[in-house]
Amino acid sequence: MIQQFNYPTPAEIVAALDTYIIGQQAAKRNVAIALRNRWRRMQVKSDIKGDITPNNILMIGATGVGKTEIARRLAKVADAPFVKVEASKFTEVGYVGRDVESMVRDLIDQAISMVKSAQEEQVKEKATQQVEEVILDALIPPMSQSTDHQKDGSTLSVEEELHLNEQTRERFRKKIQNGELDNRKIEIRVSTPTATGIGMIGGGMVDEASLTSLQDMLSNMLPKKSKTRKVTIAEAKKILLPEETSKLIDMDVIKEEALEKAQYTGIIFIDEIDKIAGGFHKGSGPDVSREGVQRDLLPIVEGSSVNTKYGIVHTDHVLFIAAGAFHMSKPSDLIPELQGRFPIRVELNKLTKADFTRNFTRA
Repeated sequence: MIQQFNYPTPAEIVAALDTYIIGQQAAKRNVAIALRNRWRRMQVKSDIKGDITPNNILMIGATGVGKTEIARRLAKVADAPFVKVEASKFTEVGYVGRDVESMVRDLIDQAISMVKSAQEEQVKEKATQQVEEVILDALIPPMSQSTDHQKDGSTLSVEEELHLNEQTRERFRKKIQNGELDNRKIEIRVSTPTATGIGMIGGGMVDEASLTSLQDMLSNMLPKKSKTRKVTIAEAKKILLPEETSKLIDMDVIKEEALEKAQYTGIIFIDEIDKIAGGFHKGSGPDVSREGVQRDLLPIVEGSSVNTKYGIVHTDHVLFIAAGAFHMSKPSDLIPELQGRFPIRVELNKLTKADFTRNFTRA
């Protein structure tokens, strides 16, 4: 389940945006309300919850007035996965180039990274302790009850030797924690990635998500390789911590939580949408795939299912914020269906010298 933290009110969201963005109060208010409405949807318990869709926003303004920064900061306030894409980089299905579904795959990648980082932080202390145990085992191997302790002629009992061994390990543990032994070299076993050796198959007809899933599956099936390395303890800490951390986190849980996070809190910022509008290059040559890109964008923005390497992502409740300068075109040059999917329009003002002076004085 998505963590429900103390969600900010629209006024608090605007205040947070004011810290980083000069002016543009109308845009800030609109995105703040849109964000708060998403939180309200999460509180709905009845069946109508699925019918409450986000009000996507179209920002109109010149370069540098804060369109991208408003969306980026909004995602930070909401602790939401955020992706910025440029509409002009997409091509219609059937043309060589980037397809519109890639922005959804980028969003789930971002969500995976966020959830994984949060889980890694939770297990960091335990992983550090396990790293210390591995280093201690290389320095002072632990003794067990089944070990023959009397071969060296020692007069100590098994219990006394075990106690002495544990005391020595604890002394060295403190030295490791304090960095006193960082320059000492030890031998450790580290795992090496297993190459699957799979490239594009079937004449390039397999999509990226399916290919990556196949590579991940084969990588998990193949036996893990390891090798012995002689490194300093300082280096060993850096090498072993990611390995021990990965043992403590469950990728299936991460995938499930990330899918939910991307679907219900994700924000996709589509920049330069004016450059795929019909009037952008009117009269200057063939309108190659611009309207096609809009038609490919339409189902994504309306709500569709996109196949990714982590599973199917439903975009019905992803918040889309589109932006463009619209110097050589108008929002009405977009296809009517796409216009209708961005019901909130806000024009951003050009920044003046007074805006910067006022902000500098306040700072």
